[in-house]
Amino acid sequence: MDKWDYIDNTQRRRKRVTVIWNLLTILMLLATVCVVAVFLSVFIDPHSALNLFPPPTLPPAIALPTLTPTPRQVLPPTWTPLPSITPTSLPTPTLAPTETPFPLFTPSATPEATVSSAGLPFDVNAGSPIAISSVAFHPEAGCNWMGVAGQVLNMSGAPVSTGVVIKLGGSLGGVSKEVTSLTGTARQYGDAGYEILLASKPIASLGTLWLQLLDQAGLPMSPKIHFDTFEACDKNLIFINFRQVR
Repeated sequence: MDKWDYIDNTQRRRKRVTVIWNLLTILMLLATVCVVAVFLSVFIDPHSALNLFPPPTLPPAIALPTLTPTPRQVLPPTWTPLPSITPTSLPTPTLAPTETPFPLFTPSATPEATVSSAGLPFDVNAGSPIAISSVAFHPEAGCNWMGVAGQVLNMSGAPVSTGVVIKLGGSLGGVSKEVTSLTGTARQYGDAGYEILLASKPIASLGTLWLQLLDQAGLPMSPKIHFDTFEACDKNLIFINFRQVR
């Protein structure tokens, strides 16, 4: 092989190598373009068939019910006395079952006069306390019952049927008593009537029990009204009415 043949063979080998590298370069460029195209397709549409790892399908959105606010019931004002067409006073029919009139009871004036009522809006009404038979209100109980009852009136004589607490305290027969009631809970005595059971039989006592009006915050609205009780069956219901004085 002469010199020129060697040079010619070398050039041909170089050309072949160059062609191979050019082909590889073209293939790499094509592969890069394909990869970029696939990447863009997957980026734009993750659920594409070209994506070998598609994201999981999200569950359908839950439609929550729309909250509809319910308006609160408007309660009547606590301290507004209910108007009455005809002011209710002591029920006169209660005298019918008794054989004797109200002046039957003999105790002297109750000790409530010693309690200061200055500045308080209510006080005991004139003619209270008074003892009568309970037959008109509890005919089934006979003599096996003793209690105190009445009602609360405003300055015009109308019943104060809401917002007033009646508290009983003291002792009866050596047993402490503390009971509360509300006006309007015993309407057999009037629209603002109340009633508190004292015992299952008549028991005598001298000023050891008392009643007092309170507001809903527990503040006094009247002085403590002390009263007597009796063993007689025809005096087993003590009537005590309160009236607004200022």
